[in-house]
Amino acid sequence: MNIFAPITIKNITIKNRIVLPPMVRFSMIKKDGLVTKTLLDWYESIAFNGVGMIIVEACCVSPNGKLRENQLGIWNDSFIPGLKELAFRCKKHGCTTLIQIHHAGFLNNLNNISENKIDSILDDFIDAFYRAKLCGFDGIEIHAAHGYLLSQLMSKLENNRIDKYGGSLKKRMFFITQLLIKTKNIFDGNFILSCRIGGNEPSLEDGINNAKYLENLGVDIIHVSHGIPDPNFKSQAKIFFPKDFNFDWVIYMGMEIKKCLKIPVIGVRKITNENQASYLVENNLLDFVAVGRAMIGKPLWIKQALASYNLRKKDISF
Repeated sequence: MNIFAPITIKNITIKNRIVLPPMVRFSMIKKDGLVTKTLLDWYESIAFNGVGMIIVEACCVSPNGKLRENQLGIWNDSFIPGLKELAFRCKKHGCTTLIQIHHAGFLNNLNNISENKIDSILDDFIDAFYRAKLCGFDGIEIHAAHGYLLSQLMSKLENNRIDKYGGSLKKRMFFITQLLIKTKNIFDGNFILSCRIGGNEPSLEDGINNAKYLENLGVDIIHVSHGIPDPNFKSQAKIFFPKDFNFDWVIYMGMEIKKCLKIPVIGVRKITNENQASYLVENNLLDFVAVGRAMIGKPLWIKQALASYNLRKKDISF
């Protein structure tokens, strides 16, 4: 197994193990939230150069749930033509293409938001899922990391609600559970469901439990990033991990979570070269490696990685 080996999830074969994670390209988007030509061209260039999977950046389910004004939207049907073109542009180059669905949430204020308001946002997510399917994407990624709404709902630190959305793990997962129940008819063999979670929500143990719960709900891929950390950690790394570990602490969380799951795991953060990516996949530490900022800086990253891989294998054969 190597980073250029295909992998099949449901009926979809992903041509290699390299993923472009959702990189929010604010500079390419206007305040209306519509797909622009600049954005289309950028995503197509990444697909053309050979990445296995693209996860299109956070697409907001509500104009009141944006990170900032110039963020992609999917809250009404006016967004469908642009997103449909985006899916087409990427998929025509053999690139499996998911779209990440997002709401920024109410950090430090979640417990003051009415149950009816969260019910309404759940309806927005459901509508967004159906639009995503109409646009022709190969699947959806739920954004449940980085302290946004679903991260807040999962968090034992942030979620102290006493209604159906808070309390036990089952209640903290109620939003996602209902979302998947009410959209299960769109997840056929040709439509993938990924969930991006915080591996520290707030601890790695919690991240593992969340991932296992999501696997049991039917999620096809877990994408491990960071969440709302334990405030007792004062260092940049928000968990305990081995001092001699050669990768970022978020990669470590992905590796530990993978040990506990049967479904594929994407690891992300500070992967810049082929040697790093190959080590993680060849040693079965991760199923996919996400390359974000390095892909922006080097549009030909995949082609350069393939050349590096072939040269390294040739040297080993001698």
